[in-house]
Amino acid sequence: MYPNQIFLGLTLYDILICVGIVACFAIFGHLADRRRLKGKLQNFSLLCGGVAIALGIGSAILFQAIYNIERNGGFEITKSTGATFYGGLIGGVAVFLAIYFTVGKLVFGKTDIKDYHARHFFDIASSAIPGLVLAHGLGRLGCLTAGCCHGALTDAWYGIKMYGNEGFAKYVPVQLFEALFLFALFAFLFIRARRGKGYHLPLYMAIYGAWRFCIEFLRADYRGSVGIDALTPSQLIAILMIVGGVGVYFLEKAVTRRYAEADATENTDKSATEPVQTEQ
Repeated sequence: MYPNQIFLGLTLYDILICVGIVACFAIFGHLADRRRLKGKLQNFSLLCGGVAIALGIGSAILFQAIYNIERNGGFEITKSTGATFYGGLIGGVAVFLAIYFTVGKLVFGKTDIKDYHARHFFDIASSAIPGLVLAHGLGRLGCLTAGCCHGALTDAWYGIKMYGNEGFAKYVPVQLFEALFLFALFAFLFIRARRGKGYHLPLYMAIYGAWRFCIEFLRADYRGSVGIDALTPSQLIAILMIVGGVGVYFLEKAVTRRYAEADATENTDKSATEPVQTEQ
């Protein structure tokens, strides 16, 4: 495809990543507004997200360096190390959760609605996930232009010539297939979010995990091993995502019910203590 620099040292990969990040933040703001989440919580979540993205990029490079140990004969990080999505996702999510719940406890612990951030965590997640999926899809288009994350060599009609691990040749465009899948998943989740529905975090984990497990069979860029010949590292993580998605679904369901019952009890107590109005 076109891995060359265009201007200011940026490639199409870099540009698409930047566009994806901006789109992710814009979509989050739109969906969070529709859920009528307070501006203070939205701004705090955006700040957490910004830090998570910055450190997540470092995590993506670190994970790729670990994958490369077997191939390079040791751990090293250079300009050609590369990055892996799962590494960025795991690191970014860990950073976001750590900041959101620790710092958030200080920021929202004594507001008019105590622990407002914890109460609306899954609302934040449901507002953020569609934009994250769109950004991921744009990033996969960036992978296509860069020639990374490709499939096996092929002579099939759907193959695309790009600069890959075997030089300039015709490969299965796994990046394009995944980008199209992610755009479709974005549309599905975005429509649900606009309608005020939830459970987008577990849906994303389960659906993307299942897709990633299957599409890995078409990949041909070696990313290390997990001691199980039948599985790649990405497939093992995909299985964990699916299982985790089921667990997060029940967690969100329990948390939602808990706060709904707490609100009902609080409203009942307020009604019981209010003075009865009598006609004069």
